Order: sequence, then structure tokens, then C-alpha cells
Amino acid sequence: MPHEKIPPKLRSNAKSMRRVMTDAELKLWNELRAHRLMGLGFRRQMPIAGYIVDFACPSAKLIVELDGSQHGLDAAINYDTERTRRLQANGWAVLRFWNDDVMKHLDDICRHILKTAGVNAL
Repeated sequence: MPHEKIPPKLRSNAKSMRRVMTDAELKLWNELRAHRLMGLGFRRQMPIAGYIVDFACPSAKLIVELDGSQHGLDAAINYDTERTRRLQANGWAVLRFWNDDVMKHLDDICRHILKTAGVNAL
């Protein structure tokens, strides 16, 4: 996969965001990190197409975004819609989950991620 030139400010923001994860991000990251989810390799807070995505699996071209309540506001919905459109235009599939769902239904979310990535789970 060819590397894009990442602006230093975006790279710095991504690095900072890795140090301050939400409870939901940390919970999902513990399932995704180190190829724990059926061997899929994920990166967290990865810069892609001018955005910093929560989790990305480059081999499956899959992005997983976790949303808090602020994403239910009209301005955020419009921003997220445009962001998703741009990421999809770059060939990425984008999954969005509410933080609350990660905290309560982690197994279901992991199954959905695997299904979208084309991995058959037992």
C-alpha cells in the first residue's frame, strides 16, 4: 500500500489522540490490537485522506469509527456524511458504531466488523 504524505500537524494530532482514548475506543482497541480479531491488523487514530480515523484495517480497506452523542447533532451528521463519502471515494469501507453499543454489545460489533472485512467467524 503506497504511503501518502501526511502533514506534520495531522500526524501530531493523531499521535496526541492515541494517548487520550475514550472508554469505548479503549475497549474496542483491546479486541482489535495485535491482530487479535481473527488476524486482522488494525491501526488506531490513523490519518487517511486528510482525516484521522478511529481504527483502520489497511489490508481490508476498512475503517471503524466510534461516535459519541455529539455525533447526533445536525452539524456533526453533515460533517460525518461528507467525511464518509470522501473516505469511500478513496476505496475505504466505513463502519460507524455508537460508543454505548461498543460498551454493551462488543461481541456483536466484532462479528459485524469481521463480516464486513470478509472474514468468516465461527
